[in-house]
Amino acid sequence: MAFTDIYSIAGSAMTAQTVRLNTIASNLANADAVASNPNDAYKALKPVFATVYSQTQLSADKDVYPNAEVRIVDVVQHDGKVDKRFEPNNPLANDEGYVFYPGIDVVAEMADMMSATRSYETNVEVLANVKSMQQGLLRLGRVADELSTIYRLVRG
Repeated sequence: MAFTDIYSIAGSAMTAQTVRLNTIASNLANADAVASNPNDAYKALKPVFATVYSQTQLSADKDVYPNAEVRIVDVVQHDGKVDKRFEPNNPLANDEGYVFYPGIDVVAEMADMMSATRSYETNVEVLANVKSMQQGLLRLGRVADELSTIYRLVRG
């Protein structure tokens, strides 16, 4: 597998986790948004991911290594429950004195945020390790060049 494949895979995963974190932030920001009817209440957003396999996975060549990237297919509204609360003094209350809150589980969203953050951090570490490997290869190349030069000078 080429280094560019690793960069592409880790980059697609980081993009996916960024979208996941953005939807979580939106859900948390709107967790206390009030509506005057249940249809207008905020609905939680959830990203939909898909695995995209490279064309090389279809190859019978033994020297071809499979890889798969993550793609964001869509961001959908989650049809969760809506909390109905009696708040007659709320300016958005309906004629019966009720307001409607989105049924967002803040604890579950926070756990999801931690998971997305850790996934993102893991991919950052993958990129750092690949960079380190590339720098090691460059150093090895320089040492080989220096040894070759010394060998030519000694054989002179």
